[in-house]
Amino acid sequence: MSERTRWSQVRAADRAFADAVAAIFDAGTNKVLATLRADGSPRVSGSELVIGEHDVTLGMMPHSIKARDVTRDPRVAIHSPTLEPPSDQTAWAGDAKLAGLLVPIPKPADQSGPDGLYFALDITEVVLTRLAESADELLVESWHPGRGRTTRRVS
Repeated sequence: MSERTRWSQVRAADRAFADAVAAIFDAGTNKVLATLRADGSPRVSGSELVIGEHDVTLGMMPHSIKARDVTRDPRVAIHSPTLEPPSDQTAWAGDAKLAGLLVPIPKPADQSGPDGLYFALDITEVVLTRLAESADELLVESWHPGRGRTTRRVS
């Protein structure tokens, strides 16, 4: 099994991109976590996460449905908080997504809260969607391990 991809590797590879993604995730408390049900269909749940210096971590109540999902199949996608753009759309920071596998970890020392199940994200994809400079098209930037960042313009 190969070594997992940690947030610190994304930051080391592309600091400005990682900082922009982290700022969007930190703009609100509640993120949307997509997991897979036993039959393979998707399930979305509200979740909180911490983007730390080294890892993206999250905790779950041990008997929650989402914990059952990720214990069975660790593949997840996480969407940043959805914030309404200001009336001046050029000030919209965009939205961000993370995808990967949740790896069980001990409760991080820097996280308060109840005991539960804790996970770090083994990152397979980071996506940042925002307005281009001209504001009439979107920039969709994605980062993948081994490939780095790519950018698409969508009008």
